[in-house]
Amino acid sequence: MVISLPGFQDAVHEAQTTFRTLLEALAHPGCSCTITTSITPPDGMSPACAAACLTLLDLETQVWLQPGLEIESWLRFHTGCRFTTDPQQADFAVIWDVARSPALQALHPGTAEYPEASTTLLIQVEGLVDGEAVVLQGPGILGERAIAPQLPAQFWQQWVSNHHAYPLGVDVFLFDQTYVIGLPRSTDIKHENMRKRNDDRHPESH
Repeated sequence: MVISLPGFQDAVHEAQTTFRTLLEALAHPGCSCTITTSITPPDGMSPACAAACLTLLDLETQVWLQPGLEIESWLRFHTGCRFTTDPQQADFAVIWDVARSPALQALHPGTAEYPEASTTLLIQVEGLVDGEAVVLQGPGILGERAIAPQLPAQFWQQWVSNHHAYPLGVDVFLFDQTYVIGLPRSTDIKHENMRKRNDDRHPESH
C-alpha cells in the first residue's frame, strides 16, 4: 500500500536540510540545488519532490493534486495536510504533467494585502536540461542566467503574465529526481533565441 511507504528516516534533520535547499533555490532562481533524501516515494513522485512535500505540507496547508497522482493517502499520513479540488483554494499544488495542468493564472495569485497567500506549485519534470532554453533576469541573479528545463512552450507564455502581475502571482519549484530549481514570481524571462537575435543586431564593440 502507498500509505505504508516510509517518510524521512530522520524527520527533523532531513526536513530542515530540505527546507534550506528550497530557500536557496528561490533565493537564486535558475540554479539547480541538490535535495538529498532517504525517502522511497510513491509511484508518480520523484524523491526530490516527495521530500519537498513532506517538508512544506502540514496540518495548516491545503493541497491540490493534479488528477492521476495517487498520493493523497501518503501525504495525509505523513503530513496531515488537507486537500481541495479547487486550485484557487490551494496553498500548494503538486503537478506531474505540466502540459495538462491548469494555467498558472488559474491558481491563487494572493491579494494586495497578502501576496504571500498565493499558491506555490511543485512541478515534476522529466529533466532540468535539454528543454527549450530561456534566460532569467531579476532578484537573486547577477546579470542573467540561462536554463532549459523540459517544459512546454505554454508554461513560459503563462510565466510572462505571472511575472507581470508581481507582487501578486505564483511561485514555482521544478523537480527532477534529485534536483530542484526555484522560480519566484519576481523572475523575468526571455527566450534564448530572442537574446541571440538581439545580440546579432547589437554586437559588442571591441
